[in-house]
Amino acid sequence: MDKQLKDYGDISAPNRTKEIVSRHGFSFKKSLGQNFLVDQNILRKIVEAAELGPDDGALEIGPGIGSLTEPLARAAKAVLAVEIDQRLIPILDETLASYSNVQIVHGDVLKLPLGDLLRQHLGECERVSVVANLPYYVTTPIVMKLLEEKLPLRNIVVMIQKEVADRMASGPGTKDYGSLSLAVSYYCEPQLVTIVPRTVFIPQPNVDSAVIKLKVRDRPPVQVEDEAFFFDVVQAAFAQRRKTVANNLLARFFGKGERSRLETILAEAGIDPARRGETLSIDEYARLSNIMLRSL
Repeated sequence: MDKQLKDYGDISAPNRTKEIVSRHGFSFKKSLGQNFLVDQNILRKIVEAAELGPDDGALEIGPGIGSLTEPLARAAKAVLAVEIDQRLIPILDETLASYSNVQIVHGDVLKLPLGDLLRQHLGECERVSVVANLPYYVTTPIVMKLLEEKLPLRNIVVMIQKEVADRMASGPGTKDYGSLSLAVSYYCEPQLVTIVPRTVFIPQPNVDSAVIKLKVRDRPPVQVEDEAFFFDVVQAAFAQRRKTVANNLLARFFGKGERSRLETILAEAGIDPARRGETLSIDEYARLSNIMLRSL
């Protein structure tokens, strides 16, 4: 085996993964989106994208049997791995026994107080990044929780369904651009790292994956007077993609007889009411939401 690849650990080797799964009698649960990565080239790209230094910490969500946890432990000062499946805890205790810098927590990341956990387990690290192979069925809720809680994160590097990665990284005027794209670009600078074929997982998922890197911004690229209202406007504008932004906003924020009032607001924002939501930039949404907030 190539030494550079061997540095990324042995747990992820296909035969080793199969042996661990078989010996523990582990059965995969579709309901938890369990697909274990068995490609060390992809692992290398994930870890390198996270830019972990020897004084940095990593939060991993859904470590599985430790395939990604192992190279993270070798690269970072400390790793906090959160696993929802109780059956995997004793397996992780075994596979990661030689890594004293790994802390495994059993729980649902959507319900855990992540800020407290980061302070408790990664508080002495210089910088913290999230690095994970996320279950497809909860990708968006997890990413939005990480962003909305404004955790002290440097990067979020996650392997997710390719379709969702495309939506996160897309810009105005594209078919994938939507409210998720805007939310991600508000908090982060997104970058697609690599496409991951379904063939490098055990078991194989039904779709291809992608690794996306979200570099967390120090501050948003636009100034909004009310973040919650800004995101309400964005969500409303995409409520029905075939409708104009004016019709979508009218249905959400205005009465039937208030079209002229809405068109005045859109004119002040410099937005043609006949445009659709996917054509507006984040700057235009920020300007529109600020004007609407003062007008309503």
